[in-house]
Amino acid sequence: MLKKIPKKRKVKSKAGGVGEKYILRLFVTGILPNSTRAVVNIKDICEKYLKGRYELEIIDIYQQPALAIEENIIAIPVLIKKLPLPEERLIGDLSDTQSVLEGLNLIS
Repeated sequence: MLKKIPKKRKVKSKAGGVGEKYILRLFVTGILPNSTRAVVNIKDICEKYLKGRYELEIIDIYQQPALAIEENIIAIPVLIKKLPLPEERLIGDLSDTQSVLEGLNLIS
């Protein structure tokens, strides 16, 4: 299950270009099944499609609740693409690779 939260966009840069670095934050809740699947799925996607050009931070909201508040997290698991802009949020276990790639602007 994956749900993309629309963000207001001003100018969309050409995302997904060769060499562009991706900064990703995945918020999870401990070892619950959806969170565990999300971790495995995003690691697989990153290694296959972004190898050598991504940073992935996995944040357990039980251990770091202040970060969840700071990012206004309302659903878990959620992946936040900080860079390249625009920022995107993807909710769910990230099992739909096609939707994740679209959400990361790697394909159109």
